[in-house]
Amino acid sequence: MSQQNDQLLYRALLRILRPLVRMLLRNGVPFGEFAECAKRAYVQSAVEDFAIEGRKTTDSRVAIMSGLTRKEVKRLRLLNDPAEIVSEDAKQNCNRAARVIAGWVRDNEFHNDSGATAVLPLESKTNPSFADLVKLYSGDVPARAVLDELIRVGAVVQYRDGRVDLLKRAYLPEGDNAQQIHILGEDVSALLRTIDRNISRDNPKPLFQRTLSYDNVPEEAMDLWRDTAARQSQRFLEKLDHILTPFDRDIAGTSPTEGTGRVRTGVGIFFFEEPYDGPDERG
Repeated sequence: MSQQNDQLLYRALLRILRPLVRMLLRNGVPFGEFAECAKRAYVQSAVEDFAIEGRKTTDSRVAIMSGLTRKEVKRLRLLNDPAEIVSEDAKQNCNRAARVIAGWVRDNEFHNDSGATAVLPLESKTNPSFADLVKLYSGDVPARAVLDELIRVGAVVQYRDGRVDLLKRAYLPEGDNAQQIHILGEDVSALLRTIDRNISRDNPKPLFQRTLSYDNVPEEAMDLWRDTAARQSQRFLEKLDHILTPFDRDIAGTSPTEGTGRVRTGVGIFFFEEPYDGPDERG
């Protein structure tokens, strides 16, 4: 790959990762767990997408392609359940905010005379403080950064006098709807596979891929545009559904042996809107 294509790919990767990372952070997934998932994806792709016909894909070949060590490749190939990607150590050690809360709950030094978690001053030279708690259980991360995160997820409250009180005994970020997360995996992966196929020189027959986009639309027009796009898109999908339904074996009630092969196919439509962050070219 040329240096120019390298730069374009890295820029595209950053734009893809930005909204994904936003969802991961909102659901309390730290970088360590994401890195493990990325390693698993590298191994899976090397094994399944770049196999040489008639030859076994060895750990050594996967290591060469992915840049991972053979030991890592072997470990990842032995995992069956995606939930096993993250080791127990990684789950316990990755999330600093969770360790701070766990220390607050378990460590008597940060309890009051009744044995309950104490309301802690942010900093203090004479009494145990929130800063002491963070230093003890979260290393060199600034106490303010940990406090902001715990406030964001509703785990603590900071009073006007600066003291910090624990509200929840576990770090439970506000997560997204499970069904929507499932849709994320289905829809985004399908779109990326289509784009990958279309930019690959090995596929002479590209799949349909189009985007309608404008970047200088006034906010006053958005309600009409949003409603119209949703209504027309739904109508179009229902029309396509009417065409494809008779061919689906499950819905049509035809025999699994009728016809050859089994194909998963579909059309995805999504709407997007965001503030324009490019240069203002008006007047």
